[in-house]
Amino acid sequence: MEDKKVLIVDDQNGIRILLMEVFSSEGYNTFQAANGKIALEIVNKDKPDLVLLDMKIPGMDGLEILKHIKEIDPEIKVIMMTAYGELDMIKEATDLGALMHFTKPFDIDEMRVAVNMQLRNGAANKCS
Repeated sequence: MEDKKVLIVDDQNGIRILLMEVFSSEGYNTFQAANGKIALEIVNKDKPDLVLLDMKIPGMDGLEILKHIKEIDPEIKVIMMTAYGELDMIKEATDLGALMHFTKPFDIDEMRVAVNMQLRNGAANKCS
C-alpha cells in the first residue's frame, strides 16, 4: 500500500511543524501550506488523501479552501481545525463536506487517532 498523503494547512508555523512531525512518524507523506493558494497547488499536484485545514487563514479562509478542495477532488477527506466559538462556520464546513473538526488547542492524540481511522479504514474499500 502506498503511503497516504496528509496536507496540513495552517498559518501558524508551530502547528504545521507539530502536525508534520506527528503524521510523518505515523508513516504518512506530509505536506504543509501556510495559505490557501499554496494548499490548492499541493492539492492539484499531489492529491493528498486527507487535509487538516485551519478555519481561520488570512486571505482565503478555511471554508473557501474547503470548497475548492472538494471541487478539485470530492474524495479528499477534510478535517477542520477551529478556534473556540466558530460554531456557525463548523456547520457550514460540515455541509460542504468536512468530516469533523477539532477545536484548538486540540488533543494531538485524538487527532492522530481520527486521522488514522479515516485513512486506514478508508483504505479497505478504496481500490486504486
